[in-house]
Amino acid sequence: MLIMVRFFFFCFFISTLLIQGTLAIITPNESIQGNRTLVSSAGTFEAGFFNFGNSQGQYFGIWYKNISPKTIVWVANKDAPVKDSTAFLTLTHQGDPVILDGSRSTTVWFSNSSRIAEKPIMQLLDSGNLVVKDGNSKKENFLWESFDYPGNTFLAGMKLRTNLVSGPYRSLTSWKNAEDPGSGEFSYHIDAHGFPQLVTTKGEILFSRAGSWTGFVFSGVSWRRMLSLVTFSLAINDKEVTYQYETLKAGTVTMLVINPSGFVQRLLWSERTGNWEILSTRPMDQCEYYAFCDVNSLCNVTNSPKTCTCLEGFVPKFYEKWSALDWSGGCVRRINLSCEGDVFQKYAGMKLPDTSSSWYDKSLNLEKCEKLCLKNCSCTAYANVDVDGRGCLLWFDNIVDLTRHTDQGQDIYIRLAASELDHRGNDQSFDNKKLVGIVVGIVAFIMVLGSVTFTYMKRKKLAKREMLKIFHWKYKREKEDVELSTIFDFSTISNATDQFSPSKKLGEGGFGPVYKGLLKDGQEIAVKRLAKTSEQGAEQFKNEVMLMAKLQHRNLVKLLGCSIHQKERLLIYEYMSNRSLDYFIFDSTQSKQLDLTKRLQIIDGIARGLLYLHQDSRLRIIHRDLKVSNILLDNDMNPKISDFGLARTFGGDQAEANTNRVMGTYGYMPPEYALHGRFSIKSDVFSFGVIVLEIISGRKNRNFQDSEHHLNLLSHAWRLWIEEKPLELIDDLLDDPVSPHEILRCIHVGLLCVQQTPENRPNMSSVVLMLNGEKLLPDPSQPGFYTGTIQYPIQLESSSRSVGACSQNEATVSLLEAR
Repeated sequence: MLIMVRFFFFCFFISTLLIQGTLAIITPNESIQGNRTLVSSAGTFEAGFFNFGNSQGQYFGIWYKNISPKTIVWVANKDAPVKDSTAFLTLTHQGDPVILDGSRSTTVWFSNSSRIAEKPIMQLLDSGNLVVKDGNSKKENFLWESFDYPGNTFLAGMKLRTNLVSGPYRSLTSWKNAEDPGSGEFSYHIDAHGFPQLVTTKGEILFSRAGSWTGFVFSGVSWRRMLSLVTFSLAINDKEVTYQYETLKAGTVTMLVINPSGFVQRLLWSERTGNWEILSTRPMDQCEYYAFCDVNSLCNVTNSPKTCTCLEGFVPKFYEKWSALDWSGGCVRRINLSCEGDVFQKYAGMKLPDTSSSWYDKSLNLEKCEKLCLKNCSCTAYANVDVDGRGCLLWFDNIVDLTRHTDQGQDIYIRLAASELDHRGNDQSFDNKKLVGIVVGIVAFIMVLGSVTFTYMKRKKLAKREMLKIFHWKYKREKEDVELSTIFDFSTISNATDQFSPSKKLGEGGFGPVYKGLLKDGQEIAVKRLAKTSEQGAEQFKNEVMLMAKLQHRNLVKLLGCSIHQKERLLIYEYMSNRSLDYFIFDSTQSKQLDLTKRLQIIDGIARGLLYLHQDSRLRIIHRDLKVSNILLDNDMNPKISDFGLARTFGGDQAEANTNRVMGTYGYMPPEYALHGRFSIKSDVFSFGVIVLEIISGRKNRNFQDSEHHLNLLSHAWRLWIEEKPLELIDDLLDDPVSPHEILRCIHVGLLCVQQTPENRPNMSSVVLMLNGEKLLPDPSQPGFYTGTIQYPIQLESSSRSVGACSQNEATVSLLEAR
């Protein structure tokens, strides 16, 4: 009897330990339930079930064991709290951690391991990493680990990864609130488009940016105190970008947390005070909110209230708003770049601007970097990759989110037109020798002024006469070159547009505004007024006039004439009442006017217009800037190709050509042109393929980002194709009875046109036959700029839709392939 009593108490004691005790490891035969926990070997971290105050929801998480109040660093079932306290966590025989309710009938949370272990065990490491490994293996080869699934806390040894092959990134995600660890609005991760940078996003919108990697820290991070506590590292290879940090001393307890409001805080545990000490908070001021001053501006919080100033060579887009300290609209160039003879303005101590659309090469020095930027007409700035003076980093288009750094920044060189030298400020002080030189020069000037005045005035008059002769000769030659039957009087066009009234303005492209006009005979016209400051515009004016005078096709916009008056250059076109194609397909409301049937007709019309240019016209013409904003629509929604300013003619047997001035539009240029300056009829074929995929999907290639795989539009279409679900590419706003076979054929043709190698792309005669079902379609290969292996820079604006103005040019750039 005594033996039975002792056995009973022994069993009771053991069961109590199992329920309330702690474990070092978990096997498939064990579980964690109630107050039972898993503790790391040194007792630093503890894992188990917990709740928030009076909340009935049970969560399984990890916290610091010896820090009070309880500091949660990871939650497994953060979006699926358990209402029943009988739920438990266990390990399957395959090595999968799972949370089951008390009835064992419902799986609350699970995480699949990538491999199966013979003898799986779960263990909590002293780093705070909950891992599953094979108990029979001596190697630290984890089958699953919590560090691969971050919550709102970034611990030492944890890695933030961005996959360059499949697209996804590992990010910190904010909680909904202090007592709800469910997924909040904010994400903290590495943006690997262009040169890697650390960003915080609110949904799809950039909230703040910690900057690009300087070689030892991200440029926006306050580093002086940080580097005495931790060391940061960033690793980049062909497959992924990885960011992590380690503490320099074993006793340092620190973590980084993103809170429900999107603020990122570095915390340090203080044994002296028994509290978490806040080392840094981002954003800490106005300038750390993304693009606070909009584009082409400098944000400097020490200049408050005039926090924002335009970069040298730029002026506010909206003067009245800037005067009222409203920085919306940012800044625009005072003088357009000429591409030849441009100069650079140095800015020292900067947090470099947004690098998501940048290009970089770690092997180039700063001198070669400057030459490379000057060679590319679309390059707007350059800098070293890191603070040690290594590598080359180039920017294109607008400069976004440039901030003066208070700790340690980098130097950046902003491109200016050569004529801006007269406007650039000089903040250097003169020493005594310079001052003496100036005084001597002034005295000498005064002494000789009287003797040269007469000679100077006489020579000035002679020079003026010569300039007038040259101008009249050039004016006459230019009128002879246009070869048009109609040259409009400038006053006629000025009256037709109400003296170029802003109310008549339809839009503005890279070379000037476009106005709607009405001639005296009642004919509506569209007038392209080339910017007076654009040297390239003058060249393109002549190019377009000479080409369009010789071209006649129902799918090409008709040039009615031109006007040359002093420095004014006007092109007069037939008026397209339905504006440009991008006005419809990229707008959620207007796009409904173009059903799939009409979209297929537009694609066919564009193809026939290109076929005429490439094959059937008197000249063999390469458009070189084909894009949806250059496709105009008439009253019946028939497409007409416009804007031939960049077009080039080919001889009968000429196949391709090269140029040192790569000009076109970002997102439509093929790889061989963007990288090497080679263009041919296959360049237009690539652009046409992009347009086809944009028309079908209703998405811009330039701005599209697949939220799941982080692919551009071409790569997204290719992924859907190889996964045999290409019809998912169709704009989800469309519901049309068009045969799926017709849509599938169109997508197929689009993918054939955007193939990486020009030789693989069909010519336009084959394209027209393919679209009409009169020619067999070969299997497509991988598209150019495929982001499954190489990230393609994109703009950070929304990938949804935007309304485009009539024939409005998008930014013209040259794309240099990253990595």
